[in-house]
Amino acid sequence: KEVIKMFFINKDIKLQTIDGNTKRKVLAHGQHMMGAEVHFEKPTNSVDLHRHVHEQLTYILKGSFKFTVGEETRIVKAGDTVFMPSNVLHGCIVLEENSILFDTFTPQREDFL
Repeated sequence: KEVIKMFFINKDIKLQTIDGNTKRKVLAHGQHMMGAEVHFEKPTNSVDLHRHVHEQLTYILKGSFKFTVGEETRIVKAGDTVFMPSNVLHGCIVLEENSILFDTFTPQREDFL
């Protein structure tokens, strides 16, 4: 029987370098859902539009972003949340230094593990 981990202690999870500006911590995850912190060092000036089968909720922990989801673009700040439906084109531009997002995916992103 597979043991499901229930507690994920942030200080014990290492930041993974994604690129020269982006780091990620895969936090809690189970069989169907996943949470991850994404840290951005510097502002960006272009958006990497992409899509995936996963539904995604993004909560802005720190900083501000210009998000595009489908045909709509909005500026969001700390405390705001963005929803990305499955297979809808989306992406963001980082507007402030040291900005942080909390992403939730369902199903979980196997490619992050």
